[in-house]
Amino acid sequence: MTRRTDAHPDLTHPDAAAPFFSTWRVGTPERQRAAVEAIAGTWERRPWPAGGLLGYHVYTGRDGATLMHYSQWASEADYEAFFKTRRQERVDEIDTLVPGIERLRLDRYRRYRSRERAADDTRVPGLIVVVRIDFEPDAAERRTDWIGEVLQALAGTPADHRGLISAHFHLSTDGTHVLNYAEWESEQAYDAVLAAPGEGIGDGGEQWERVRTYPGVKGFTGTRYQHAVGLLPE
Repeated sequence: MTRRTDAHPDLTHPDAAAPFFSTWRVGTPERQRAAVEAIAGTWERRPWPAGGLLGYHVYTGRDGATLMHYSQWASEADYEAFFKTRRQERVDEIDTLVPGIERLRLDRYRRYRSRERAADDTRVPGLIVVVRIDFEPDAAERRTDWIGEVLQALAGTPADHRGLISAHFHLSTDGTHVLNYAEWESEQAYDAVLAAPGEGIGDGGEQWERVRTYPGVKGFTGTRYQHAVGLLPE
């Protein structure tokens, strides 16, 4: 069966070879809450759908209008099997409970590298910030080097990122962008970083300047979320 949890996912799960992120627009905070409950209830009333699905988590956007979904799959083939046989019945029930949901996009990734939390760090994230970094069409191969630059910058300025618990960098399978899933201690801690020198990325030093101006980077889009519910197999 399916059980719900308040625990955040482990983005470094060794078997999660195919992480997926998707976004829905639901319109209002009230509809966000209703949709989260509809998703959780719909899944709880059914057996866990696939052995290759390790976990499914839903987040409410701080914009009051959107939901983010993060699912950990052992392989893309496991997702495709779920899509063909088990997905539609869940979609139909959720849409009956909360009509008018707009399903905006689903993106497939491979987690590449992480700045993991310290072994003795027991903080529960108070804010999730997801940053999409778009690259020029001919710059897909530069993405891994750019991630290396970011991790080097983070290692060099730990005092400026005390509120950052972890950061997990994913490569989109279509080659267009990087997605950084960052766990922050609180919204206040994240706002303090944005208010510091450096245009909201780093401390304004030379290393962070290389991150901002790296060849092939088109732009950055950040979105704030709260973890709402996790769904796991019994």
